[in-house]
Amino acid sequence: MFSLCIPSSSLGSLLLIGTEKGLCGMSFDPIRSEEPEPNEILPAYMDQAKEQLLEYLLGRRTGFEIPLDCEGTPFQLRVWRALRQVPFGHTVSYQDIAREIGNPKACRAVGGANNKNPLPIIIPCHRVIGRDGRLVGYGSGMWRKKWLLQLEGRPVHHGRVHSLSAHVGRKS
Repeated sequence: MFSLCIPSSSLGSLLLIGTEKGLCGMSFDPIRSEEPEPNEILPAYMDQAKEQLLEYLLGRRTGFEIPLDCEGTPFQLRVWRALRQVPFGHTVSYQDIAREIGNPKACRAVGGANNKNPLPIIIPCHRVIGRDGRLVGYGSGMWRKKWLLQLEGRPVHHGRVHSLSAHVGRKS
């Protein structure tokens, strides 16, 4: 396992975790900074991930081109794949994702898979909101979800995103 800390960003410090194959985890405000050992050579994708995340947070990037190596149940992996299809600047409901994965009654289970997302931002679970536009469920803090949506041009007023835009599975 490899780790790399981004000490400060608009959302706090970030810890990136990876395997030989790709990025497998990210956490906000890690308890301790895990820097690579002085002689440890990190895979190239770790520096790319750091650079791409910083570009995204500065509003200069809308997507990520980083190898991923996430572990999850088959259901979680389907949800996370569907989340990656939600374009920058768009929002969807839990029901939209449930329909996209072919299980329209699995809204709560989609919420559970979102909660277990190992790569917030890169697997953009912040783009999932309530069917009525309310900001609901974000394990990394609702203030971060609001900030990310506003970064992507989705105004949030009184805890709601106006004009839900369901665009799962197709890039605009």
